[in-house]
Amino acid sequence: MIEVTLLGTGSPIPDARRAGPSTLVRAGGQTFLVDCGRGVQQRMTAAGAAANGLSALLLTHLHSDHIADLGDVIITRWVSTFTPDPAPLPIIGPPGTAEVVDATLKAFGFDIGYRIAHHADLTGPPPVQVFEYTDGEVWNSDGVTIRAAPTDHRPVAPTIGFRVEHADASVVLAGDTVPCDTLDELAAGAGALVHTVIRSDLIDKMPMQRIRDICDYHSSVEQAADTAARAGVGILILTHYVPGIEPGQEDEWRALAAERFDRQIELGDDLLRVEVHPGVCGKR
Repeated sequence: MIEVTLLGTGSPIPDARRAGPSTLVRAGGQTFLVDCGRGVQQRMTAAGAAANGLSALLLTHLHSDHIADLGDVIITRWVSTFTPDPAPLPIIGPPGTAEVVDATLKAFGFDIGYRIAHHADLTGPPPVQVFEYTDGEVWNSDGVTIRAAPTDHRPVAPTIGFRVEHADASVVLAGDTVPCDTLDELAAGAGALVHTVIRSDLIDKMPMQRIRDICDYHSSVEQAADTAARAGVGILILTHYVPGIEPGQEDEWRALAAERFDRQIELGDDLLRVEVHPGVCGKR
């Protein structure tokens, strides 16, 4: 079984009820954080997870709302891991990730120096190991495999989605993207697809062009549902709602997806958990 927890279902616009985009995936005794938007660690704590228990951090792309708490995750893991010579945190993302991680560690350079000076057991900076991919297998450990594939969020490029597999269960995490063949292929027959969505019908009515611009590089609810239907997935899990879902509107969003996808649809507030069991899959 793979457990998916929507840690943050928000957007770049601060929302008192929703943390920034981030998803927790538990599989085979391993824990993966996919993206790390603002407030992710508070949500991780509520979900019973911690930075020092992460198997790896997976980044779909380098937009600020998806990496806002990158430094917080790295530093917290470092100062809360009490074993000597802890293993580096694997950070897996698209090209550019290493540069962003290096810049983040530089930005926290004073903090890192203070902590090393104050704590005798901290003898070096936070250990991290960065891996950059655009396609192919990115993880294979103790029965859990993860594969990446390109998505289409241009002009943000490159961007990637991930497919996590364990014991005949599978979950695909799309990140921000418009419909594309590579995502269809990655999601084919998966147990669940976690997909970011916007309500283009609502965004189109907003007065600011800068807000309306997002329609051309995100998937609408209907487009995400079409992707799930084409790929034949078992469960569609919607997240990263733009604009935020107001209380009582959940059925309206679900109905838009149900027009195009006739299987299980999940959406809701932060900390929504969905279990994806072996055998939950669609047709290839």
